[in-house]
Amino acid sequence: MKKIIPSVKGTRDFYPEQMAVRTWLYNTVRQVSESYGYQEWDAPFLETLDLYAAKSGEELVKKQSYVFTDRGGDEITLRPELTPSLARMIAARQNELAFPLHWWSFGPFWRYERPGRGRSREFFQWNIDLIGVSSPEADAELVAIAASFFKAVGLSPNQVQISINNRRFMDAEFDHLGFPADKKPEISALVDRRDKMEAAAWEVNANDIGLTNVQLDGLKILLADSERWRKSDELVRLFSALESLGVSEYVRFDPNIVRGLLYYTGTVFEAFDISGSVRRAIFGGGRYDNLLRDVGGESLSAVGFAMGDVVISLILQDLGLIPVLPISPAPILVTVFSPELLPASLRLATDLRAAGLNVTSFPEPAKLPRQFKFADHMGMKVVLVIGPDEAASGKVTLKNLGDGTQFILTREEILGAVQRILESK
Repeated sequence: MKKIIPSVKGTRDFYPEQMAVRTWLYNTVRQVSESYGYQEWDAPFLETLDLYAAKSGEELVKKQSYVFTDRGGDEITLRPELTPSLARMIAARQNELAFPLHWWSFGPFWRYERPGRGRSREFFQWNIDLIGVSSPEADAELVAIAASFFKAVGLSPNQVQISINNRRFMDAEFDHLGFPADKKPEISALVDRRDKMEAAAWEVNANDIGLTNVQLDGLKILLADSERWRKSDELVRLFSALESLGVSEYVRFDPNIVRGLLYYTGTVFEAFDISGSVRRAIFGGGRYDNLLRDVGGESLSAVGFAMGDVVISLILQDLGLIPVLPISPAPILVTVFSPELLPASLRLATDLRAAGLNVTSFPEPAKLPRQFKFADHMGMKVVLVIGPDEAASGKVTLKNLGDGTQFILTREEILGAVQRILESK
């Protein structure tokens, strides 16, 4: 037997059933984004490596990006994330754009990672950003958009939570604990690793980077204090806005959230599945006020988040929240009884399409049981038949696959009958 060439490791095949889920997810993202007035945009799938070298971190640039040298000698990468492209595009037309910008995108990305549950090398990602506003209320809007998405797909606050922190607030708390300025990046990385390590190993790691026992005790007290946010004016305003936006049940303060990428400057947030289905963040984001400057533009306030499709799809699947989706976009099948009656079937299908309906014509004459079986497999609702008797009388047989009823109707009656069936539940 001939060997079938496999797909590239870490990628996914999207058969129509999987594509229907991806399209449903995209349409939900679009609906939620547009409900807040955000505009869709996109950027090239290929970017120069230099774009990411400034602020994305050495691991992403050197270890996770798919990089090649093009024929002109430039180092090019398949985009591993979108925020640098966003900054580049805004910097190129900064004096022409009307701020604030409300932008969103959904498209493919690539990272060279070890594939596993909740992680692939090729994935689709929702990116949404508010640019040109620096207030905590702007940060709250992005968190509210994420919560609105959870509501739209049926995820309750008992299943997912958005954890929120603030980098400026944590920086001030680090000062109170006496941490040297040059140690703060290491300490932030230590905090980020806390949930990924055994407690004893984490404390050893803390000692290795130079924390005294007193400093470590202070850090542990800070990270356990769920009410510490009340000391921060920014966070008080943020949570007040989230209350007004009606999503407070989806959010919580968590001082352990610091975000690993280098460009976050204020509010940071991540969402997690608390049902235990997938032990990975659903999305992450925050405020990044300096990135535009690093790609040649003027400094500009910005806040946003990114959500990949892999983790959220697994969670929705595990919780049974992916709806039953039609396999075929056409709910109507026009059968072909015989070669002689093929023109009549094609004309009927064409007339129904002209009336705005999606219609599949069976591509060749075949026994009717085979054609009905095909319609049933594709989840269609209506089958239309023009046989010799129907052709002679100028009529059409309509079968409602939902309840099994069957009617013989004139050509003039068909459109209305089909529409009534499609509109019924």
